[in-house]
Amino acid sequence: MSNEPFDVAAQRYRTELFAYCYRMLGSPHDADDAVQETYLRAWRGYDGFQGRASLRTWLYRIATHTCLRAIERRAHRAYPSGLGGPVTDPAGPLQSRRAEIAWVEPVSDTELDPAEVATARHTLRLAFIAALQHLPGRQRAVLILREVLMFHADEVADLLGTTTAAVNSALQRARAQLAKTAPHGYDLAEPEDARRRTLLDRYATAFTRADIDALVQILAEDAVFEMPPVPSWFRGRADIAAFLRTRLTEPDGRYLAPTAANGQPAFGLYTRGHGGVHRAHALQLLTVGPAGIARIDMIHDPTLFPRVGLPHLAPVDITANPVPAQEKSTSCIS
Repeated sequence: MSNEPFDVAAQRYRTELFAYCYRMLGSPHDADDAVQETYLRAWRGYDGFQGRASLRTWLYRIATHTCLRAIERRAHRAYPSGLGGPVTDPAGPLQSRRAEIAWVEPVSDTELDPAEVATARHTLRLAFIAALQHLPGRQRAVLILREVLMFHADEVADLLGTTTAAVNSALQRARAQLAKTAPHGYDLAEPEDARRRTLLDRYATAFTRADIDALVQILAEDAVFEMPPVPSWFRGRADIAAFLRTRLTEPDGRYLAPTAANGQPAFGLYTRGHGGVHRAHALQLLTVGPAGIARIDMIHDPTLFPRVGLPHLAPVDITANPVPAQEKSTSCIS
């Protein structure tokens, strides 16, 4: 057993444990709580830790059981495409917002290990996190530990207090279920950096100008558009464009501030309201694939902005384009 104090020895694993708990629970807030509980339990038991396993493995064991208990206590977090099929009438009304549902939430890249973001980006994408939430807790743990973190089957069996055969069986079932429930775009390869930057620049310009024709040109044919807490979602470039034509009706009423979340390019969407002030409206996460923008995840929760390093009021000079004080906030998406 190491003679290092617990806080020194364990601190080096905090970031990767947070990412693990986030994948398990689908929320950075829940992951924060799980990591805090993991470290509290580990601190209490550190004197009795005999070093029969590595400290990292021991912490993962505690974190796994902490997450499994959390999963048992609450309903799994959902995402619109996991609740039903896509909208077939893009010009029709949207379903009512479902505030009672616990939705999958994004995580800021600043809370993740940069090396993990670079090497395991697709396993952090919001679509992948949403797909994981469909798996039973133990299958979820097995899949993440084996396929993402590359633990050996016997190590996972020891973590879960089961057999290697049971771990291998759970992994096969998890893979089969993931193939059925994984949203489109979770595992797409990204284009090279120059094309990726060009697509993002074109997207930001087209969206802020409400230029639907320009947006259509950079969307993949089978693109997906989701916008929790609204259950309605759209699949296909034509349906997405038809929907946006009913919503993005005025140019220059929006501002996009670049950020990053879940290893993905992201934008904070601000809409212009009273006095011309641009206020936080929704967080957009984009999945960029070889054929264009493959996914737009637009999360209507302004409270997420500080977590991804964005203010509630947009840092833009609107004096060149003033609007009347009585003007209502521009209707954006929902």
